[in-house]
Amino acid sequence: MTSTQREYATGSQILSEYVGSLFLVMAAISPIILFHQALEAGIGMAVLADALAVGFILFALIEIFGPISGAHFNPAVSLAMALDGKIGWKRASIYVLAQVAGGLTGTVFSHLMFYHKIPKLIAVAEVSRAGGNYFAEILGTFILVLAIFLLVHHQSDKLSLVVGLLVGGQLIATSSTMFANPQVTLARMFTYAAAGVTPIDGAVFILMQLIGAGLAVLVFKVVTKRRIEA
Repeated sequence: MTSTQREYATGSQILSEYVGSLFLVMAAISPIILFHQALEAGIGMAVLADALAVGFILFALIEIFGPISGAHFNPAVSLAMALDGKIGWKRASIYVLAQVAGGLTGTVFSHLMFYHKIPKLIAVAEVSRAGGNYFAEILGTFILVLAIFLLVHHQSDKLSLVVGLLVGGQLIATSSTMFANPQVTLARMFTYAAAGVTPIDGAVFILMQLIGAGLAVLVFKVVTKRRIEA
């Protein structure tokens, strides 16, 4: 990759990040509305359905858009890659804007699908996620970013499968249900669904996610450096 390719994003890459982020957020919000609020299933069943949906759909989205934009769909991933020099800061910034716009659109589209039952297109979330949820976001983002970096480093052909399984699994293995994504967190601040997060807790989540991503970059550098020296 040349320095110019690292620095700038093409229209197709920006659109890919927008569309991928849109459908990722829909995968995170829609199953909760469908199972918990439309079908009146228990919240445990809704969370399990959400884990399956996010895992399956993320796998598909990475396969679809990976060859075009790298399929980040996550500002923590884009900024971590810029921090490590894999992409330029300008490109990372453009990706983040596209991701945030896509995520917010995904929230509105999720609400639009269920508008006949719940006539709201946007709402400020009221679900509090404090305490250990903050620490869970450091852990979730750390393992996600580290996994992506190491899979790319090893040129794995199973990145989409591993990331899909990891995110789906961590969604039901962390107290915060694995947001691990600033744009998803922002989008979920504006949903009436039980998948939401209050703006105050969401802001802390984003800070924790950036800390987790930064730690992942540091561990990646240590692990790969030692391996090269060995």
